[in-house]
Amino acid sequence: MTDEGEPGLQVNRWGDTSDPAPGRHGPRQDGCSCFDQSRPRPRARVGFHGERQDTSAPGWRRLLELVDEAAADGREEFRPLVGLSPEQRRQIVTLPADIARLTAVRHLVLYGSNLVRVPPEIGAMTSLEEFTPYTSYRLHWFPYEITRCRKLARSTVSTRALFGNRKLRPPFPRLRPSPGSVAGPDPADLDPRRRGATAVRGCSVCDRPIGRGGLHQAWLSLRVATDVLPLLVNACSAACVAALPEGAPHHLPAPHTGGRVEQPAPARG
Repeated sequence: MTDEGEPGLQVNRWGDTSDPAPGRHGPRQDGCSCFDQSRPRPRARVGFHGERQDTSAPGWRRLLELVDEAAADGREEFRPLVGLSPEQRRQIVTLPADIARLTAVRHLVLYGSNLVRVPPEIGAMTSLEEFTPYTSYRLHWFPYEITRCRKLARSTVSTRALFGNRKLRPPFPRLRPSPGSVAGPDPADLDPRRRGATAVRGCSVCDRPIGRGGLHQAWLSLRVATDVLPLLVNACSAACVAALPEGAPHHLPAPHTGGRVEQPAPARG
């Protein structure tokens, strides 16, 4: 866990993913104004990043090639951003569902990424032991499916960038209730600004398909490896939401629908 304050000079311990000449190539990350990540200044409302992945971008096409290579050679460490130019890194706002094929990867490094979401397919990376999305300042939450990575023991996350984090207590995006009818949203075609994803393929809890109008979303903060992460649950029923475990200490113990929730006070010391 890393609770960094004001940005300073950091030693890059996770590979050369930084831009060697930012003045010439431009920044590798887009700006983020969801909330102030350097000091407590709670906002009444936050939302999801609404960017959709441009699958025609050179960076995306190159990322797919890198995933293919990693799946083929069975490597145990995957640092995809090292294989992209700074401009290509900025084009990547999510990871492809094909990361589910990376079942041999033990360490996933996403240092300094421009990601705004991680797909639920990360849960299929069953050998994952270490996860490093450090300084990915636009990555405010993770999919509940990451809890399926049973071997995951170490993480390095910029925790001040997370919704509901203990240091700043920013709010969570308010989730929309499930309409419970065929008039509800199509899980295969969602607005990421409202739902956090462009599509939901299966229930985060039981993995069953989710039909139109059957999407039940909830937030739950759990300790995953080293850090407490805000997890977005996409469930097929209220029963699956009710089956979720209790939240981490000093966070809300039960699943909730977001907004500016009152969380338990952090422990002293």
